[in-house]
Amino acid sequence: MTDRGHHTRRRPVRMCAHCQRMTGTPVVVHEERAATGPGFTVYACQECAAHYPPPTDAR
Repeated sequence: MTDRGHHTRRRPVRMCAHCQRMTGTPVVVHEERAATGPGFTVYACQECAAHYPPPTDAR
C-alpha cells in the first residue's frame, strides 16, 4: 500500500527454467497438467524463451 492507501501493483517475478535467473518479464513456455492435484506453469526469461517450442494445448 502507498501512503495514500492505494494499492500498488506488483510485477510478476519468476525464475527462468532455462538459465535459473529471476526475471521481471516472464514468458509462459509450458503448462504442465496433472491427473491428480494442481499442475504448474513453466516460465522463461525473454532471452531464453526462444529455446522452447511454441506451447501446445494437449487437452
